[in-house]
Amino acid sequence: MGPGCRRRTPTSSSRCWARSLGLIGTLLVIALFLVLAYAGIRVARETKEPFVRYCSFGIVIWLLGQMIINVGMVLALLPVIGIPLPLVSYGGSSLLPTLAALGLVIGFARREPAAARALKQRRRARSAGLSARG
Repeated sequence: MGPGCRRRTPTSSSRCWARSLGLIGTLLVIALFLVLAYAGIRVARETKEPFVRYCSFGIVIWLLGQMIINVGMVLALLPVIGIPLPLVSYGGSSLLPTLAALGLVIGFARREPAAARALKQRRRARSAGLSARG
């Protein structure tokens, strides 16, 4: 890694992995964040419960906002304020609430009608396979 990668702060760690991965890797990380955002917005759109809709949409805005601010800091377009890149930056104090929020979105997604049917079919197929072997 380069000379700027010795000191560990949220912004410097983003610079370090961006240097290590290059343009393709950096675009891949940003694309994965956009996939997470699409999944969260899809959960918010498909549900009929207002709490699930507002909560999942708020989590998506929170994570995308952190990503945009962090990328802006790394590109020197925004002032450095120390917001870490979710799921990537050094430090665990931001990782715990991020994982809890993503766990909520996953829980909400499992309660979607189409996902619930798919999970039920999977359980039936799995249990049918076990009883056929016995």
